[in-house]
Amino acid sequence: MFSHPPLEVKVWGDLACFTRPEMKAERVTYAVLTPSAARGVLEAIFWKPEFSWQVREIWVLKPIRHFSILRNEVNSKAALATVQSWARDGGGYFAEDDRAQRHTLALRDVAYLIKADVALRKHATEDIAKYRDQFRRRVNHGRCYHRPYLGCREFAASFAAPEGGEQPITLDDDLGRILFDLDYTDGAASPRFFSARLEHGILRVPAELYLQEG
Repeated sequence: MFSHPPLEVKVWGDLACFTRPEMKAERVTYAVLTPSAARGVLEAIFWKPEFSWQVREIWVLKPIRHFSILRNEVNSKAALATVQSWARDGGGYFAEDDRAQRHTLALRDVAYLIKADVALRKHATEDIAKYRDQFRRRVNHGRCYHRPYLGCREFAASFAAPEGGEQPITLDDDLGRILFDLDYTDGAASPRFFSARLEHGILRVPAELYLQEG
């Protein structure tokens, strides 16, 4: 399926939380960076409507360490109609009256090496080499459309080109079913999962998952 060597980028940060979607009130992270979160990092660095990102491998470069925090969040979601009524009739929102303290089980001091491919869409007219070169240049110069983050927007990520000596941790682990990505084909977001395994610190994403995207 892949006709070129994968593109690579190293990402790291102090904190990360790749929230398991089956958890509702409390945030509980997966043990490693998920393919969908990795795609989010790649799109923050470089995105064009002419292609999509397909994550091939995720290398875990630092030991998996959890920590717990309590965060203040609000219960309600913003609704456009409500905001418009406030502008028209007066009123407003007071976070102190809607605040809830929720537990988060997150990760600390993380680093990953993402290996991914550019997959051209049907309407693309440029050669794939153009986009691959643009991505490499953006990574080398530290350029991005917005700051990448590790699961939650407040957990900002740094990124750079690999130095060449990166080594994954020596860990084999059955990760169970983890989130692959969200499917929007029916107009609503529905999660897709796959059975994942960490082999010598490397999470390999089955290529056939992308064939199912149609």
